[in-house]
Amino acid sequence: MYDFALLMEWLEFAVRWLHVITAIAWIGSSFYFIALDLGLHRDRDLDTGADGEEWQVHGGGFYHIQKYLVAPKNMPDGLVWFKWESYSTWLSGFALLALVYYLGGEMFLIDPAVLDIAVWQGVAISVASLAFGWVVYNQLCKTFVNANQTVLMVALFAVLVGMALFYTNVFSGRAALLHLGAFTATIMSANVFFIIIPNQKIVVADLIAGKAPDPMFGKIAKQRSTHNNYLTLPVIFLMLSNHYPLAFASEYNWLIASLIFLMGVTIRHYFNTVHARKGNPTWTWAVTVILFIIVAWLSSAPLYDWEEEEAKAWTPMAERYAAAETFDEVHDVVIGRCSMCHAAEPVWNGLLWPPKGVMLETPQQIALQAEAIYVQSGVTHAMPPANLSGISDEERALIRAWFRSVDG
Repeated sequence: MYDFALLMEWLEFAVRWLHVITAIAWIGSSFYFIALDLGLHRDRDLDTGADGEEWQVHGGGFYHIQKYLVAPKNMPDGLVWFKWESYSTWLSGFALLALVYYLGGEMFLIDPAVLDIAVWQGVAISVASLAFGWVVYNQLCKTFVNANQTVLMVALFAVLVGMALFYTNVFSGRAALLHLGAFTATIMSANVFFIIIPNQKIVVADLIAGKAPDPMFGKIAKQRSTHNNYLTLPVIFLMLSNHYPLAFASEYNWLIASLIFLMGVTIRHYFNTVHARKGNPTWTWAVTVILFIIVAWLSSAPLYDWEEEEAKAWTPMAERYAAAETFDEVHDVVIGRCSMCHAAEPVWNGLLWPPKGVMLETPQQIALQAEAIYVQSGVTHAMPPANLSGISDEERALIRAWFRSVDG
C-alpha cells in the first residue's frame, strides 16, 4: 500500500505546482496590462474614438492595440475576459494553505511559545482573518474612492502593519508571514471577483442595451487594479518567506514584512514611471537597496532565540513516534547525520542558523519532525544534501521502518 505520507507529499507538490502556474499567468497578464495602459499614446486623435493606442512587436508579428476609456460603440465579438487566472491562483493557494498549515497545524501553524491554542482555533482565526481583510479594505476603498489615493494607500499600509503584528502574535513565525501574504492575496483576488469583473459586466450590459456606460465603474476598477499592481511583489516575497528562517524566525518578523510592502511600492513605482514615459527614477532602486539592508539587519539583530522555539509542546503523534521500538536507533542516526546542521548553533561550516528553522537535537524535536525525516531521508535522498554526512542505505531503511511501524 502506498504510504499516506507520500500521497500527501505528492498532493501538496501538485497543488503547489498548480498554484505557481496560475500565479505566473495572473501576475504576467496583470503586469502586462498595467505596462500597456501606462504606455499608451493618448495624444493622438483616433478615428475610432479610443482613448489611446500602442504598437508592439512580439514573436515575429506586429500588434496594434487600442484602449477605450469606457467602451467601444458596438460590442465586439469574441471578447476575452481575464479573470480565471486570479480565481485559480486564489483557490489553489487556499488549497495549499489547508494542506500544509491546516492539516499540519501542530507543526507549522501553532507555536505554543507564541500563543497556546488548539489547531482548530488557529484554523478558525486564519479563515476569519482573510474575510476580515477584504471587508476592511473594501470599506476603505469606498470611503476614499474620490479622495487623494495616496491617503488610501497610507491607510492600507497601516492595516497591513497591524495585521503583521496580529499574525506574529498568534501563529508561528513561518505561518504568520505566509498568512500575511494570503491576507493580501485575498484582497487582490476579491478585487477581481467582487469589483473589477462585475463593473466590467455592467459596462458590457449597458453597451448591449444601447446605453452610455457610467465612467465611474471604470474608475473604480482602475483603482483596484492599481492596488493589485503594487501589492503583487510583497505577496511573492511573503509566499517565499517560509523557506527562509531569517525572514520569518526573527524577533522583528512583523517589521520585516512591513518594510517589504514599502519595497514593493518603490520597485513598482520605478517600472510604472518608466512605462508611462515620465522619466527614469533610479532613486527608487537606492531606496529599495537601503530598505533591503535594513531588513537583513533586522533579521539578525538580535539573533533569533532558537531555544524558545524548542518550547513547542508534544503532540500525540510525536509521542507515538518517540515511543516506537526503534526510536533510540533512529535518534542516534539523526544526531549523527543531521544535527550538525539542524541545531540551534550549527557546527557545519558556513551555517549560522538551522536550515528552514528545523532543529533535530532532542528526542522531542526528532519525533515532531518524523514525517519530514521519513520523506527527506528515508524515502528520498534529499537529505543530507549530497549525502555529505554519509548516511547509509541501512540507516535510511531504519528510518523507513521506524516511521511505518507507527504510521502503518
